[in-house]
Amino acid sequence: MRVVILGSGRGSNAEAILKAQEAGRLGRARVVQIFSDKPDAGILALGPRFGVPAAYLDPAPFKTKLEGPAEARYIEAVSACQPDLVVLAGFMRVLKPGFLRAFEGKIINLHPSLLPSFPGLDGIGQAWRRGVKITGCTVHYVTEEVDGGPIIDQMAVRIEDSDTLETLEAKIHAAEHELLPAVIARLSEQQGKARETTRA
Repeated sequence: MRVVILGSGRGSNAEAILKAQEAGRLGRARVVQIFSDKPDAGILALGPRFGVPAAYLDPAPFKTKLEGPAEARYIEAVSACQPDLVVLAGFMRVLKPGFLRAFEGKIINLHPSLLPSFPGLDGIGQAWRRGVKITGCTVHYVTEEVDGGPIIDQMAVRIEDSDTLETLEAKIHAAEHELLPAVIARLSEQQGKARETTRA
């Protein structure tokens, strides 16, 4: 399974994926490319560390979405990698129908709450302010409805009385780093079995 990662930030979830790959815990999946919409994003530094191509892709002219020429650039660049899976690892742009159609059924996202609760920005803060006792993280397929695509898997995190917002964030990030590589590995095994069945 060929995996392309899109990210905008420091890349902690991408790093978890690459470490899992290095340790042989990513199943049949292999990260073949990292792209970022920020030229100075930390995620780009992971490329040389893990021997994976990493490149900045210009998202102009919009600040929060991929549309028009930027969408075309991303479709062309990602398509050239022949991905079986596109992983959004902290990619802070809204994807439009053109990109979603180009990779339909192949795009997954990680969200820091137990969807459908607390979609959108600041899922951890939303849960903290609401006072829930259990939150967590979700990996889901990406559709036109923001954080509304089919759920693949979730991991729960209990909010203890002793927690602060900072300790809760750390607990959820740890859960994310465990869940996302595990989901990618499972999807890769499922794809591999499906292909073997087709050949048989």
